[in-house]
Amino acid sequence: MATGETGFADVTFDLISVQYHSLKAGHDYGQYVRDAENAGLDDVASFFREVMEQDSQRGQRCHDLLRQLAGTEHGGPATS
Repeated sequence: MATGETGFADVTFDLISVQYHSLKAGHDYGQYVRDAENAGLDDVASFFREVMEQDSQRGQRCHDLLRQLAGTEHGGPATS
């Protein structure tokens, strides 16, 4: 089992990374929505809301996959 630098299975680390970046981006997009709304650009604000929703769904999917991996040989600290 590959473990990279973290001591966790690469797949677990990868999912956590994608989840983090999706949720972080979703948080940032909230400001983008406000900026577009303040500029009166409803079509741009709508686009940012769509992107925010996609990232939210991506973060949830990662969460679900991590839950599935919990307790498997791929789900936690690598043993070797």
